[in-house]
Amino acid sequence: MVFSTTTINRIVMGSMTTVVIAMGTAGQAIAQSLNGAGATFPAPLYQRYFADYKKATGVTVNYNSIGSGAGIRQFIGETVDFGASDVPPSQSEKGQMKRGVLMVPTAGGAVAVIYNLAGVNNLKISRQVLGKIFSGQINNWKQVDPKLPSKPIKVVVRADGSGTTEIFTSHLSAIDASFKSKVGASKEPNWGFTVLKGPKNDGVAALVKQTDGAIGYVQDTYARSNKLQTALIQNKAGRYVEPTLAEANKAMQGVTFNSDFTANVDDPKDGYPIMGVTWLLLYTDYKDDKKAAEVKKLVKWILGAGQNINGQLEFTRIPASVAQKASAAVDKIK
Repeated sequence: MVFSTTTINRIVMGSMTTVVIAMGTAGQAIAQSLNGAGATFPAPLYQRYFADYKKATGVTVNYNSIGSGAGIRQFIGETVDFGASDVPPSQSEKGQMKRGVLMVPTAGGAVAVIYNLAGVNNLKISRQVLGKIFSGQINNWKQVDPKLPSKPIKVVVRADGSGTTEIFTSHLSAIDASFKSKVGASKEPNWGFTVLKGPKNDGVAALVKQTDGAIGYVQDTYARSNKLQTALIQNKAGRYVEPTLAEANKAMQGVTFNSDFTANVDDPKDGYPIMGVTWLLLYTDYKDDKKAAEVKKLVKWILGAGQNINGQLEFTRIPASVAQKASAAVDKIK
C-alpha cells in the first residue's frame, strides 16, 4: 500500500498528539495524589473530607491517622505533603520545620469521657472528681458516687503521643491544681499510677468496651461509633452536660483565635467543657509548584464546602471569619 506525504504527516502528527496527551495524563495523575499524616481526633472527619473531595475533583488524598506527635515528626521529616495535629507544635518543633509551617484550623470537637459500668446510665462526674480519677487519687467507683458499685476504677489512656490526650490533660490541669502538679498537660504524660493503654482513639475505645469498670477518653465520634456510654461532665457554669454537637457549639462560641490561628479552649465558660481545635500543618514553601497548588486547592475546599460536613460527624465548624482569614493565608503559600 502506498501512502501520500500528506497522509504520512497526518499519521505522524496524530501519533505525536497521542504521546503528548498520555504524558500529560501521567503527569496529572502524579500531581493528583496527596499524602498526609497525624491526629486521630479528626480522622473520621478527614476520611469523609477526602472521600468527598475525590468525588468532586478526582484527586486522591491518603491520610494516615497515627497521632498528633507522630504526625508532627513526619511533617518535620518532610515525608508528607501535610501534617495534622490537635495541639500546636512546640517552639523546638517549629525550629526544625525548615520549610516553615502554617497551621490551618479545620474543626472543633469534644473529647468524651467513656465508661463501662454495667447497669449505670447517665453517670455524672464533677469538676472536683474528674481530675482525681485520672491522677489515681480516686480509684473506686463508690468514691465517685456512694450509689455506684464498689468496684475498682480501671483508667484507660492513650499509648501514643496524642493531641487528644493533650486536650484532655489541659482541661484537667485548668480545673484541678492537684492534677496539674501530679500529671500536667502533655501529649504523652507520666500518669504516675497504673493505667491501661490503648493505641489511638479507636484503641482506647476498644479497651474500655472490653474492660469492666473502665473509664477513658476519646474524640466523641469514636464513642458513638462504638456505642459506648459517655459521662455527663460538669462545666464551668455548673451544668452537667453530654458531648453533643449543640453543647460543643456552645463551648466554641466563646473561643478567640489568635493571629496564627491557635486558640485556647481549656475551660469554656459554658457548653461541653472538654473541647479541642484541630489543625492541618502546611509548609509555607513547597519544593514542587504543582504539589503546592494541589494542597492549596484541597485546604481551601475544606475551609469552604468541606465545613458543611463537620456537623454531620459531630464536629463544630470553624467560624466563618476565621476560615476566611485562614483561606487568605493559604493563598500565600509558595
